[in-house]
Amino acid sequence: MTGPAFRAGMVAIVGRPNVGKSTLVNALVGRKVSIVAPKPQTTRHRVLGVVNRPKAQLVLIDTPGMHESAPRVMNQYMNRVAMSSSRDADVILFVVEALRFTEEDRWVWERVRGLKQPLFVVVNKVDKVQPRQRLLPFLEELAERVPASELVPVSALEKDNLDRLADMVGERLPLSPPLFPADVLTDRDELFHAAEVIREKLTLNLREELPYGINVQIERFAEEDGRAVIHAVIWVERAGQKAIVIGQRGERIKEIGRLARIELADLWQRSVHLELWVKVKENWADSEMALRQFGYDTL
Repeated sequence: MTGPAFRAGMVAIVGRPNVGKSTLVNALVGRKVSIVAPKPQTTRHRVLGVVNRPKAQLVLIDTPGMHESAPRVMNQYMNRVAMSSSRDADVILFVVEALRFTEEDRWVWERVRGLKQPLFVVVNKVDKVQPRQRLLPFLEELAERVPASELVPVSALEKDNLDRLADMVGERLPLSPPLFPADVLTDRDELFHAAEVIREKLTLNLREELPYGINVQIERFAEEDGRAVIHAVIWVERAGQKAIVIGQRGERIKEIGRLARIELADLWQRSVHLELWVKVKENWADSEMALRQFGYDTL
């Protein structure tokens, strides 16, 4: 329902890696629109998630985690995406982790504090604070260190206080009709989600250092006999990484494909046939040209 007092606008979700930005977006939208993994640099692209409230439509912009140390072209790209999204937004949500405010958090704060938009500090993962009374001194100290329009404690994982957050943000958006139809939850298509789900399963199944040099590219996407047929290439940066991704007797890549296929079939409610290949492109994450070829807008 819309009316003369209806509000709509863009809401940038920013913060250092692993504070739960994508989990927060998914919880507010009510459906998984961004992949999630407990490792830095899981989110690489700007992904929109649409939240419809009785009096407002929030278009959430899930952004890559910002990091002070950005030695590679990919890292620099992700920082640019986050800052560009913040400048274009109507409201900014600066997400931090309960009981933790690191030097990297401070660095991100220094990047966004001067922007003109209303800025909320969202303290996530409060479900991990036991007893809950430990949270109060942290919130009081944080309010002094990072003065903002609002400071809101939430748990994205437990969906705690999210309705209040959405309503508070909605009140700060400009008067506007909805920016998206009510049945649209994201701006990304099935090809994008297929590549991202495969990359999520890779990230969850590979050792710590390898996921950052991996990219997934869909080479074929077709509908055949009521099922989605997907051929995807997993790109790695070095020849030695190819064997790691494939695994002994191909067991790892088979398992990654199985997990991705199950999630995509559940998401799309139809059968999925998925084939995966692994190829090498030396140091692609340090190449502006390779990033463009892989669909990264270098801004």
